[in-house]
Amino acid sequence: MTRHSLAGLGAALLLAACSTTPAEPPLAFRIAHAAPAASVTARGETTPVGTPNADAADDPAIWRNAADPARSLIVGTDKKAGLYVYGLDGKTRDFLDAGRVNNVDLRDGVTINGESGMLVAASDRNDIANAKLALFRLDAQTAKLSALGKVDAGRGEAYGICLYRDAAATYAFIVLKDGTINQVVLDVAGEAPTGKIVRTLKLGTQSEGCAVDDRTGILYVAEEDVALWRFDARANGATTPTKIAAADGRNIVMDAEGVAIAPIGEKDGYVLVSSQGDNAYALYRLSDDGYAGRFRVVDGAIGGSEETDGIELMLGDFGPRYPGGLFIVQDGHNAAAAQNFKLVAWDDIVRALELPR
Repeated sequence: MTRHSLAGLGAALLLAACSTTPAEPPLAFRIAHAAPAASVTARGETTPVGTPNADAADDPAIWRNAADPARSLIVGTDKKAGLYVYGLDGKTRDFLDAGRVNNVDLRDGVTINGESGMLVAASDRNDIANAKLALFRLDAQTAKLSALGKVDAGRGEAYGICLYRDAAATYAFIVLKDGTINQVVLDVAGEAPTGKIVRTLKLGTQSEGCAVDDRTGILYVAEEDVALWRFDARANGATTPTKIAAADGRNIVMDAEGVAIAPIGEKDGYVLVSSQGDNAYALYRLSDDGYAGRFRVVDGAIGGSEETDGIELMLGDFGPRYPGGLFIVQDGHNAAAAQNFKLVAWDDIVRALELPR
């Protein structure tokens, strides 16, 4: 190496040292500067996922058994390995090796292979250059998953997913890591599933969590370091997003991660987002996008939750422990065990935030 080369290398190293990205503020600082948050405790938790010592558990989905709420089911991802099915007692009912599936959603009453059944869809990133939707059927009686196949979902790394049903079709919104959102119309009625991208939406930076309100046809998406947004979910709808709330360190401390909906009545309710940066969850009214409060899941008889990725919420009777609804959060730090999911009663959240009933 020449003297000039050595001098150039030294200058480059000095420049790199001067341009080091500032470290993220410590958790105590982020909590102190965020808006106040109420405290609730979990009433249940799932068995830890099978991948230890890793960021593995990610996103849950819920099926409510209206005829026998105690036999409701939870589907959760181990994004290093596959899909779990849990009972409300948190015990594993099934595991399907599906590889790197990140987020998951489900809809019941979908025509699958000629019969009405429960469709489970996961964002498949086994190939990070080519996103796919991995599709499954969940048997409510046996709690067993069976693979239906995969459909193409665009170029890029698959990240978030949420399903949407209108009168005409079933759609999947797949959120790619760069903020691209592809709307895919699904057909699982035949022997092999098919899908077609019908339109593309776009946010500017890394995004993941999403949820669709089937009642109103509105899609909610979290752009991690920027904001919570809403889109028209209809296949022929406008593609311009509307900002609900910024990830400004107050109500949402970046990253904004999982998204869930609490539908109340015909149009009202709340959208919830994981404020991962300070281990909290923020609520916004669906009626006017207004802020409705924040809470944390803290240690109690069952441990609390931290650094939550995916969340899910379903209202309705889930038995005596969850009579008004079930809220599920991924727990990024499950003591000495592998990551898992914590189960929280919606009634406890309503009381803690003094929400109208």
